[in-house]
Amino acid sequence: MDRVLIAGVSGAGKTTMAKALALRLALPHHELDALHHGPGWTKRPEFESDVAAFSSEPRWVTEAQYHSLLHDLLWQRADTVVWLDLPRRTVIQRVVRRSVVRAVTRRELWNGNRESFRDWFDPEHPIRWAWSQYARKRTDTMRRIARHPQLTVVHLRSAGQARRWLAGVTATRPG
Repeated sequence: MDRVLIAGVSGAGKTTMAKALALRLALPHHELDALHHGPGWTKRPEFESDVAAFSSEPRWVTEAQYHSLLHDLLWQRADTVVWLDLPRRTVIQRVVRRSVVRAVTRRELWNGNRESFRDWFDPEHPIRWAWSQYARKRTDTMRRIARHPQLTVVHLRSAGQARRWLAGVTATRPG
């Protein structure tokens, strides 16, 4: 596992898994939300070039998202996909809890952006998006996996299974 994508709907735990896997395998983690969101939640103009640059490197881990901008670039360059295919109830509980904490604490997320409760009315808000796009995201992930048979796929269907899998991952020396 040198070039790893973490797939799943918003709230599945992609960034959490990416960070944990990066630590365990000494891989650089590139958080796509941090690369994408500029001040005022605007797209950073450098987003695609930043992703192209890091993904051409020999080792990395990142989240599988922003397909409308990146298309299959990361899928073509990855060697492994860890698919967090968690039940909808788990995903919704997580995304609601995360959004409440972010809105209450007003913690800075990326480039000065903070989440507020009024953001929840936006159809693109992660809670609404995770609910409305759950089935489509699952189907899209299955299609991408089928299009990229060169990938090693780790399909995790519960939070417990994800924790056990991560606990069993052992560090290897970079090539």
